[in-house]
Amino acid sequence: MSKTKIPVIVALAVALGCFYFFDLGRFIALEFVQSQIMVLQEFRETNFPLAAVLYSSAYVAITAFSIPGAVIITLLGGAMFGLFWGTLLASFASTIGATAAFLIARMLLRDWVQSRFGESLKPINKGIEKDGGFYLFSLRMVPLFPFFLVNVAMGLTPIRVRSFYFISQLGMLMGTVVYVNAGVELARINSLSGLVSAPVLVSLALLGVFPLVGRAIVNQMKRKKLTKQYPRPESFDANVVVIGGGSAGLVAAIIGAGSKAKTVLIEKDKMGGDCLNTGCVPSKTLIRSGRIMSYIRRAEEFGLVDASARVDFAAVMERVQSVIQTIEPHDSVERFTSLGVECVQGEAFIKSPYEVAVGERTITTRSIIVATGARPLIPEISGLEDTGYLTSDTIWRLRVLPKRLLVVGAGPIGCELAQAFSHLGSQVTQVDMAERIMPREDAEVSAAVTTRFEKDGITVLTGHSLRRFFVEHGQKKVEVSSNGETRVLEFDQVLVAAGRKPNTENFGLEELGVALTSSGTIEINSSMQTSHPNIYACGDVAGPYQFTHMASFQAYFASLNALLGGLWRLRANYRVVPWATFTNPEVARVGLSEQEAQQRKIGYELTRYELDHHDRALADGEAHGFVKVLTVPGADRILGVSIVGYHAGELIGEFVFAMTHGLGLKKISAVTHIYPTWSESNKFAANAWRSARLPDKYFPYIERFFRWQRGR
Repeated sequence: MSKTKIPVIVALAVALGCFYFFDLGRFIALEFVQSQIMVLQEFRETNFPLAAVLYSSAYVAITAFSIPGAVIITLLGGAMFGLFWGTLLASFASTIGATAAFLIARMLLRDWVQSRFGESLKPINKGIEKDGGFYLFSLRMVPLFPFFLVNVAMGLTPIRVRSFYFISQLGMLMGTVVYVNAGVELARINSLSGLVSAPVLVSLALLGVFPLVGRAIVNQMKRKKLTKQYPRPESFDANVVVIGGGSAGLVAAIIGAGSKAKTVLIEKDKMGGDCLNTGCVPSKTLIRSGRIMSYIRRAEEFGLVDASARVDFAAVMERVQSVIQTIEPHDSVERFTSLGVECVQGEAFIKSPYEVAVGERTITTRSIIVATGARPLIPEISGLEDTGYLTSDTIWRLRVLPKRLLVVGAGPIGCELAQAFSHLGSQVTQVDMAERIMPREDAEVSAAVTTRFEKDGITVLTGHSLRRFFVEHGQKKVEVSSNGETRVLEFDQVLVAAGRKPNTENFGLEELGVALTSSGTIEINSSMQTSHPNIYACGDVAGPYQFTHMASFQAYFASLNALLGGLWRLRANYRVVPWATFTNPEVARVGLSEQEAQQRKIGYELTRYELDHHDRALADGEAHGFVKVLTVPGADRILGVSIVGYHAGELIGEFVFAMTHGLGLKKISAVTHIYPTWSESNKFAANAWRSARLPDKYFPYIERFFRWQRGR
C-alpha cells in the first residue's frame, strides 16, 4: 500500500468511526436542527463571517467523508443565510466537498478497480473520456441520484478533476437553489419526505436528461443534414453494396446473400484481396519452404547425415502461386455468384449514400459497406524511389533469390519475410527505428525471436534510422544512423515493410465528408457505422486491427447492421483479440501483454511455463519458448496469454476459447490433454498456476493426520 494512502485511510476511518460511535448524526437530524435554528440565526447575525466559515467547513467535511446529511445541511443554509447567501455557500461547499470525496475515491479505489476490472471497464472509460461531462451533468441535475455515490463512482473513472468540479458546480446549482429555498421555511418542515414536489423533481430530471437528449438530437440532425442533400430513391436495386472483395468484403457479402438480401459485391482487382493474393496465403507458403530448408540444415541434430538440398527459388515462388490458385475457387466470382451474390468487376465510386457507380452503371442501395483494405505504407526516404523497392504486394514477382536482402521494418510482416528469405539462403539485414523487433510484444518475446534471428544469420539493426538510399558504381546502398554514428549498407533488393495505409482515397469518401481517424482509417462506432448513417466500414480500412480474422469479425457486425437498417444494433466487442506472428519461434497472443498491463496500471499475477523441458518439445527438437499467462490477482480469470514456441499459433486457441466464454485456468487444468502433444503445455501452465496457490500452511497438519493414520 502506498504511504500516501495510509493517512487518508486513517482520517476516513477516524471520521466515520467518530460519527457513528458518538452518534454525531443526531446533530444533523431534522428535529435537532429545527430546535436550534433560533440559536444559529442569532449566531449568524452577530458573527456572519465566522458563521459562514463554520457552515462551509462543516458542509465540506460531511460531503468529503461521504457522511449522510447533505440535504439537511443544504436546508440549514437556507434557514441561516437566506436564499442568496445560502445558495452561494452551499453551492461552493457541496462542490468542494464532492471533489474531495471524488479525490479520496480515486486515490484509494481507482487503481484497484481498474486493475481488477480494466478490460470490462474499457468501453465505460472510453465513453466517460468522450461524453463524461454530459453524463455527470445529468446525474447532478437529478436529486434522486445519491449524492455520495456519484462522487465515488466518478472518482473511479478517467474524468478530469477540473471537469468534475465545474460540471458539478453547474449541475447541482438548480437543485441547491430548490433545497435552500425550502430551507428558508425550515421551521415549518415536518419531514424530508415530500420536501420537494413531484413536479419539481420531474422538472429537474428533465433538465438533467436534456443535455444527453439534446446531444442525440444534434447528432441525428448532423446525420440527416449529411444525407438530406442527396435525394433518396423511391426504390433500390440492392439492399447492400459491398465495396472490396477481400476478407471483410467476402464475409459481408456472403452474410448478406445468406440472409436473402439483394447483395452486390464490387471488386476492382482480384477476389480474395491481400490475404489470398499477396498476404497470408503466399507468405505462409513461402515460410513453409524456408522452414523445410532450415530443417535440412539442422539434419544432423536428428541423426541424419549428409542431408543437403539446393534452393530453386523460382520453383519455390511457383509453388506459392500454385497454392494461391488452389485456394482461389473458394473466393471466386463463380462461387459467390452461386451463393446469390451479384459480383461486379470494376472501380466503385460512391456518388451518394444511396448510389454507387461502377463504370457507366449506377447501383442504388439502402446501405453501403466499405471494405477496401489497406496497402503497404512507403516512408518518405531520400533516394528510395530512384533505387527501387519491393513491398509485401510486389515481392511475389521475384524469381531470382536476392543474395543480399535489406528489410525495412520490424513488425510481423517484416519479421516473417526476413526469416523466410534467410532460411532460403539470402543474406538478410533487418533495419528499424524501434528499439527492438516486434515492439507490440513483451521485451522477452522480442528477445527470444531476436536470438533466433541472429542464430539464423540475420543482422538485426534496431534503433537505426534510414537517412538516404543511393546507387554508387552500380551498387545499391543505404545510409543508416544510430546514436549519432552513420554507416553504409550494401544490398541487392530492399523490402519495405513499414506498416500499411488504409485505402480511403478516390472512390467518393472525401466528397461525402466521411470522417477519418488520426491514423487515416475510417472512423466507425461499435456498430461499424461511419459518420453517414447508412455507410458502414470493416476490415483494414476501418482498423484498429489489421488481421484477416478481425476483418471477418467486423464484417459480421457491419453486414447485419447494414441489413437491419437501424431497427436493431449489434455492437462489436474487442475484449478477446488473438493474433500470431509466424516466425520461428512462433509468437501468439490474446488479451493483455505484460507490457500493456503495466502501462495501463492493471494489476495481474504472472504464471509461466517453460517449454525447454516439455516432452514433445524435446522430441521435436524445438525445446525453446514459453507460455505466459496473466490472471486477475487472487483469481484464475485470464487477462492475457503470450506463447513463444513451435506451433504457438495453434496452442493459443484453447486460451482464446477460455477467455471468450469466461473460463479460467482451473477449467483448463481439469481438461485431459493427449500425451505427448504440444497442447499439454497449456495444461501445464494452468497446473503451474494451481501449484503456486496450494495451501502450504495446512500441509504440516495434513502430514500429522497421515502419520496418525499409520499409527506413528
